[in-house]
Amino acid sequence: MKLPRITILATLLLTVPAAAQLQITPPATTPSAAPEKPKPKPHALTNKKEAAPAPKPSASPKPAPSSKPAPAATVIPAPPTDNSNVDLVFGAYQRGQYKTAFELATARAQGGDPKAMTMLGELYSNAMGIRRDYAKAQEWYKRAADAGDREAMFALAMLRISGRGGPVDKAEAVKLMASAAKLGEPKAAYNLALLYLDGQTLPQDVKRSAELLRQAADAGLPEAQYALATFYKEGTGVPKDPERAVRLLQAASLADNVDAEVEYAIAMFNGTGTPQNQPGAVALLRKASRQGSAIAQNRLAWVLINGMGTSVDKIEGFKWHLVAKTAGKGDPELDKQLSDLPAEDRAKAEAAAKKWLGTK
Repeated sequence: MKLPRITILATLLLTVPAAAQLQITPPATTPSAAPEKPKPKPHALTNKKEAAPAPKPSASPKPAPSSKPAPAATVIPAPPTDNSNVDLVFGAYQRGQYKTAFELATARAQGGDPKAMTMLGELYSNAMGIRRDYAKAQEWYKRAADAGDREAMFALAMLRISGRGGPVDKAEAVKLMASAAKLGEPKAAYNLALLYLDGQTLPQDVKRSAELLRQAADAGLPEAQYALATFYKEGTGVPKDPERAVRLLQAASLADNVDAEVEYAIAMFNGTGTPQNQPGAVALLRKASRQGSAIAQNRLAWVLINGMGTSVDKIEGFKWHLVAKTAGKGDPELDKQLSDLPAEDRAKAEAAAKKWLGTK
């Protein structure tokens, strides 16, 4: 069984320094081989190994009533409240009026409101309107967690596991994460699933990992939907089910999960687990390419250059090849085809790539 390499970001939303990460290698993982050269057929799109990158872990949610999911992280809405004062706190936060949110939240927190405490933890953790102070963030998250706030439990768990505001305490982090997951926090369930998959912090249990991913996926978390799709595609902890995998990929794609968009596009192009829809697949590859996916850019280059499911457009195709190459997704076969292109067309493709990349 080969599982993808998974990275857990031990951080909170809006605080993602590269150094604050835990690298987790799932069991039976082997180093990826060098990408094989794609060999396009008239009605097939090559699905290279790297077309299924590992699902990215979730960050802590913003404590806000509602928000559209962004590619970098998913925001889980705060539970509705009838307290108009609390609504004022979140309203100020959503408008970016962090100092006002801090003042209002402080008053509410002193009155014992756990959501306001969570807000203070968020503001201190992310330096919003005030100086960053992880120790104070931990204090407020803990008070909110002790009062039963699931978002605070998860946020505190991520601080504990990263050692921000105090020493690393993985055991305490796992307890908090498990409690938050039981209370229905999707991000806690998702990250707990990764820990069960890892088998270091927790005993390895791929079935339990799949159960937790399902919980988070059913709650609408795109990262979990993508991860669970990978489980169903590979038969990891669950029976293989290509059709269910594609449904999950579709759901994650609708939430703008770029990795899911690429996998869903390839499934549609080849008719794997879903009716074949090459024009739809190409459109989705275009979208993912514009969002910066080098894998999508490479696949789009192939379909455009060879007229697979769309009209031939060598200049546009080689533009995407060159763009993908700058992101580390080189393709020797396409390099060869580019060298065989007439000089005038090659210059146009290079100019288009430079324009896209913002270089001269």
